[in-house]
Amino acid sequence: MTQFIEWISQPWPWYVAGPLIGLTVPALLILGNKSFGISSSLRHICAACVPAGIPLFTYNWKKEIWNLLFVLGTAIGGFIAMNFLANPDTIVISESTQSDLRALGITNFSDLMPAEIFSWNTLFSGKGVVFFLIGGFLVGFGTRYAEGCTSGHAIMGISSLQWPSLIATIFFMLGGFFMTHILLEPLMKSVEF
Repeated sequence: MTQFIEWISQPWPWYVAGPLIGLTVPALLILGNKSFGISSSLRHICAACVPAGIPLFTYNWKKEIWNLLFVLGTAIGGFIAMNFLANPDTIVISESTQSDLRALGITNFSDLMPAEIFSWNTLFSGKGVVFFLIGGFLVGFGTRYAEGCTSGHAIMGISSLQWPSLIATIFFMLGGFFMTHILLEPLMKSVEF
């Protein structure tokens, strides 16, 4: 058992993790599901909890129970991985990435998430409002407007040859590049943590 824990605690190489993610598409298609993603589960939760009468939430959400179990399993798996299977090795970040992050004011590379951004102090600062409140709203709005999240469109939609998913994924990428290089860099340099 100890050897299994050691083995599963190690980072999985791309040639193992990538095909496993890719195999979800044919598995879901074989099972008759044509959608995959985390964002759709929020709609299912609302359909289960919100009183009837709202057209968006009036459908048989019980047919999609597998999606809710998928999200629950993701949360439980994340908790187990973080608390019981954490890799004790130091996180390795390339020198060029560290240099870029230092230019943005991020100097602590000892943890998975930069403490300069992901902390309670930052949450109530100017950057916290921009990152978490405004950014969170825009992500939620964009996900609903695009009728799916990045994982749903990029993994499932493109794999099942859906033209709207290709367009959505292209614009997700363009939006990410725009945000990082045009909006985020000047913002990070101008606002103190």
